[in-house]
Amino acid sequence: MMVNKIFLFSFKIFLIVWLLSNSTFATKLSDLVSNIKPSIVGVGLYDPLGAQTHQLMGSGFVFGDGSLVATNYHVVSIDLDPTKVQHLIIFSGQGRKPKIQKVKVVATDPLHDLAILKLEEALKPITLATDEYAPDGTEILLTGFPIGAVLGLFPATHRGIIAATSPDVIPSANSRGLSTRILKRLDEQFLIYQLDITAYPGNSGSPIYDSETGEVIGVLNKVFVKESKESVLEKPSGISYAIPIKYLKALAKSSGYSI
Repeated sequence: MMVNKIFLFSFKIFLIVWLLSNSTFATKLSDLVSNIKPSIVGVGLYDPLGAQTHQLMGSGFVFGDGSLVATNYHVVSIDLDPTKVQHLIIFSGQGRKPKIQKVKVVATDPLHDLAILKLEEALKPITLATDEYAPDGTEILLTGFPIGAVLGLFPATHRGIIAATSPDVIPSANSRGLSTRILKRLDEQFLIYQLDITAYPGNSGSPIYDSETGEVIGVLNKVFVKESKESVLEKPSGISYAIPIKYLKALAKSSGYSI
């Protein structure tokens, strides 16, 4: 009888501690996401003569002194038509009336599929992590605009882990999978993060950040790596990848921006 009472008492204590710890973690996570959201932006195109004047093409995040936006190069590598007064824009805030700013591309790195944009008016920046690779198994969060504006301009957050750190391109098992582009990439390969997280094409350019510190450790990529690392597959795996933050910091530094 006494043993049962001791067991029940111990179980109650365990349950209380477990509930409190999980409640604290949930609150911490909620606070972290709330703190990150103001730094998340949508990257798009203004085309006054188009069927849709304001188009959302991908995600991005503010860093540095608050005037810089990071995104994927493929998101902004479009030829603007000066006769149509087209220009790149960013959407900040959320809802039906986001704030819209004109931006210009100030630095690009096609190899790592990165681009830096310059804002006219600064926003809240997000902190970047060190150049060291985050270890496999690190719990991460992703905040951006999945499927573009289809779901509305509301930054959505997903949770996962770094599944592996591996080369961005792998040799083909046979010559049929090789192309001039792939051969060139094999000579310039670098390590990227393979993620166990839910992400969609509109998330390209979103920050991957540590769920504990909130520091950005990578830039999500839904297009670039699939053209090389998974080029040998008949059907894409659905695995998401991210470019380590060290390459964004190197691009900013080489372009004269202190972060």
